[in-house]
Amino acid sequence: MKIYTKYGDEGFTRLYGGQRVSKTHVRVEAYGTMDEVCSLLGVIIAEIREDEKLNDVLGKIREECENIQQQLFDCGSDLATPDGLREYKQTIDDVKWLEERMDEYIPQLPKLECFVIPGGSRMSSMFHLMRTSTRSLERKMIAVIEAGEDVNKIGLQYINRLSDYFFVIACLVNLKLGINETVYKKSKKIFKVKNEK
Repeated sequence: MKIYTKYGDEGFTRLYGGQRVSKTHVRVEAYGTMDEVCSLLGVIIAEIREDEKLNDVLGKIREECENIQQQLFDCGSDLATPDGLREYKQTIDDVKWLEERMDEYIPQLPKLECFVIPGGSRMSSMFHLMRTSTRSLERKMIAVIEAGEDVNKIGLQYINRLSDYFFVIACLVNLKLGINETVYKKSKKIFKVKNEK
């Protein structure tokens, strides 16, 4: 396969089906951000795999993240497909899978009474970075909708849950590593982990 096509030399690319669009098109911005999220997650997976202690403690989470990379590619593929040219790849089962993972992990966490500031361990901080990057992807997907483009609404639900999942995992990682959370000291209201619907 030839890696360089020279097609993008003038700032254009093609969506699924051949439509020619600018590389700043809202769809390209969205699936490009998906690529960033997936790549960053790859760094986390590699770090867990290559650190024997981390892999012992976080091996299940690593496997889940490898599955999430597959699901993110489905999300990107759907974002690159305009006008319902083919059946979408992401399904409600992907959303339910994330919810099931969170339902398993949340009861293991201590009660959160303050906002959590990213920190504690390096790995937890990296999952917080995943959370914020995923929120950026969510905003880009909403921009596609607001531009009047069709998207897989289930994909949007999935990305919303995914950022919640990364928050839960960030907290779980610190718990498993025996490291206290860094909390926002001016918090006065109780903060509960819950999914946005």
